[in-house]
Parts: sequence; structure tokens; C-alpha cells
Amino acid sequence: MNAVMFKTPLAIGIAVAGLALSGAARADTHGMEQRLAELEARIAAAEQRAADAEQRATLAETRAESGARPDADEVEERLARVERQASGEEGFSFNAYARSGLLLGEDRKSIPGGPYVTPAGPLGGAVGRLGNEGDTYVEGIFNYRMRYDNGARAHYRMMLADSVSTSNDWTADESNLNVRQVYAEFSELPSFTGVFENASIWAGKRFDRDNFDIHWIDSDFVFLAGTGAGIYDMQLADDWTSNLSLYGRSFSGFDLIGSDDPNAGSTDSLILTSNNYVGNWQFMVSGLSAADNDERDIGAGQTAADSGFHTIVAYHGDSFFGLSEGNFKAALIHGQGLGAEAKVLGADGNLTDDAQATRLGLYGTTYLAPSWRVAPSLLAETSRDRYVQGDEFTWAGLNVRLANELTENFEMQYEASYQYMDLDQGEGGNAVKGDFGKFTVAPTFKPQVGGFWQRPEIRLFASYTDWSEALNNYGGSFGEEGFTGGQWSFGVQTEVWF
Repeated sequence: MNAVMFKTPLAIGIAVAGLALSGAARADTHGMEQRLAELEARIAAAEQRAADAEQRATLAETRAESGARPDADEVEERLARVERQASGEEGFSFNAYARSGLLLGEDRKSIPGGPYVTPAGPLGGAVGRLGNEGDTYVEGIFNYRMRYDNGARAHYRMMLADSVSTSNDWTADESNLNVRQVYAEFSELPSFTGVFENASIWAGKRFDRDNFDIHWIDSDFVFLAGTGAGIYDMQLADDWTSNLSLYGRSFSGFDLIGSDDPNAGSTDSLILTSNNYVGNWQFMVSGLSAADNDERDIGAGQTAADSGFHTIVAYHGDSFFGLSEGNFKAALIHGQGLGAEAKVLGADGNLTDDAQATRLGLYGTTYLAPSWRVAPSLLAETSRDRYVQGDEFTWAGLNVRLANELTENFEMQYEASYQYMDLDQGEGGNAVKGDFGKFTVAPTFKPQVGGFWQRPEIRLFASYTDWSEALNNYGGSFGEEGFTGGQWSFGVQTEVWF
């Protein structure tokens, strides 16, 4: 049998529908859109029926050639599997995130950039990323999903990532190609009952499923990741679900006090986390430990922490702070010891046993008018005794991303970013106080506008950046020739995700 015989009526239907739409061009726009949507649905249904029929025909021919009679149940199972694969419930899929851009100063030379370019950056103090990135970063995520006869599901994922700052096409010498995730997750297991009935289990290297971020400054509220195992979605009450995980990370490349062994400088950081959701509220608590990390030589007679804790109280809103349609997220974070690294849990082995940090983060998105949308965000932190007794670091950043959708393929984006810093490294270190500001204008092209999460897009941009002269004394790129504040930068960037 030939699939053409099924597709010919479909072609006639499309032609007739096209004439109908042409004749209805004088109708109101709303009615036209509704009829177009109904037509698309009918076309999709017809195409699916044609594909199903073709599948049935192929199976029948195969069985006829082998002398076997077609089995209706087998045909239906094969068709059901095809439908699951088409919907993404089963089979292979690919997801990606990528950005690549050129960032030039007034002298047409590359300049430092990125959301973490300020002195507060190494402490987690991010600023607006629009017109402030000159790197190439790419993630490729490979998924394979299976559904078994007993209803159980399995999900296998591998993620490759690379990041370079050079503009060259061949970057093998600078490549940071890495396998960032590789894990398996099982769900809908029929033997799971009670509070575990809807739970899923996983093991391997991964980013935690429930990490959440402020995209416009490229900062997570919390980034829980590593190698380990966990269970998601235990139903402890009608409105209460809970996740439990154990992640391992590694500290390496440091000297142990009193040790001559060049291989001694490594230890494991373990993070045990209970993450709970009650309605829109999130309550997360983590305990951290790193055996023998207190033997790390961090200088100045300081003792590194070998334990700590980290807590989050967050609210995930389904409106723009109750003022208009949109969404918002807010989180208050506190940590001590190894938990004083507020974002990337278990990533900093240099924290002292007395380290403390408290962080506040929030953002929201909404439309101010049919073609104007806005996304403000705030991220602030205060910490003390972080690396030496007596150090104190306080910073706060406000960022506003504004976009004006001018056509269905073009919009103007604007971003204003401000950060205040009061950074005291304690005995023997620099202490600076000042602020940083950036304003960016970015004409943006995309296949279709329609919200902050619509990608891909290509942007041109011009940014003006300035900061307090006192910050040049802190170190890093600030104060270097060609990077001293009060300057313009220009460039182009693409950003893609799907």
C-alpha cells in the first residue's frame, strides 16, 4: 500500500481550506484567527491519521511477506509507541543553550566583561548581562526516554558543555569541553505506593531539577549540583511535596597542614538536602560536611570549615508581586561554615568555620503595555569572617531589563544595572567602597517576539559603563589600562535555547 492515497485527500482539504480563508479575509481578525487555529488542528489530525495508516500498511505488508497474519494488538502497540515518540514522551530528544558574542571597547579591542566582572563578582555579586558578554558558551543536552509495559518510565540524560573567551574559530587550546551531567531517573514505578506513589528516583551526575535563577544577571538563587542520588516528589500531605538528595563535590589542589604528600590536597564535600514545597512556598535546608577540610592550609593561621548548613525560604508567585499579570520569585538564604557559599552549594573549601552569609534575591516579569515588558531584579548579600577573621563583604545590585516589541520580528531592549559594594578583606587585605553602573541599548531581531523567554535572538548593543575610582584599588581587571570606568563598549551577540 502507498501512503500517497492517504495524503491526496489531505492536499485537497488544504486547498479548499485555503480558498475558504481567502474568501473570509474581510471577516474580523479574531474570527479569522479562530478559524485558522481550527484549520491547523484539522490538518494536524489528518496528517496523524495518514501517518497512522501508513504505519499500519507497512506492518501489514511486512507480515504478509513473512506469511504471518497481522496481530491487532501488536499494531496498536506500535502505533501507540509512535505517538509517544512524536509527543516526546518516549525516544530521543535534544535540548540546547548557547550564547556567542563579540565585546569591544572604544579602541576596538576586546575588553573584560560578563555578569561577574565587578570586584563583588567572585563573591556572587552579578550585574546585568545584556551588552556585557564576550564569551562563547554552549550546552548540548541529549535525552532518551522510555516507557515500559508496566507503566514505569525511565529518563537518561547526558549534557556536554564548553566555554571559551577567544574569538577564533579553532579553540582547542582553550577548550573547556566537559560532561556536566550524566544520570538516570525512574518514575511511575508500580511498586511505589503511599507517599512514594508519584515519586521518582535518580542517580549520577546532574544539576538538581529544582534549581532556579535570575536569567538577566546569569545568577542562580541556588545551584545544587554534583554526583549522587535522590528522590523527588514524595507526597507528605495534600499540599506538601518533598525532595531528598545527597550530592558529592570535590575540593582539590590545596596543601594540607604538615603534609609533604603532593597528592594529599583533596577531599570530598557532601551535601544532604531536604527540599520542601507547600503551595507556592519552598523550604530548603542542607547540611554540608568535608572530612579533613579543617586541615587545609588557608594561611594567616585560619582554619577551614569542615561542616556547615544552608537554608532557603522562597516564594514562587503566579503574578507580578500581586500588582498585575506575570510572575515573580523571591528567596531569603542564610548559610554558615561551608554553607556560607550561598549559591553553589559545597563549591568553596576556603570558607572558615565561622563564615556567615545572608542573601536576598528576587525578580519579576510583566507587561506594562501590550508591546512593553519589564523584568526588575534585586540580588544582595552580606557576609563576614568568610576567609579570614574580621573580613566583611556587603554588596547589592539592582537590574532592570525593558523591552519594546516594535514588530513581530524586532524589538528594542534596554538594561540599566547598578551595584553597590563595601568590601573589606580583613587583616592584610584591601578595603574598598564604591558603586558600579551600566546602561545598554540593544536592537534585537528574533523569528517571533512575545515575552522574555522567547529565543533565539540576535542583538546588536552599545553599553556605557562607569564605576567609582576607589574600586580600581581592589584588584582584578578594574584599573587596568583600557578598563578604568567611564567608557563605551559595543558588540553583537546571539542567544539560543530550545
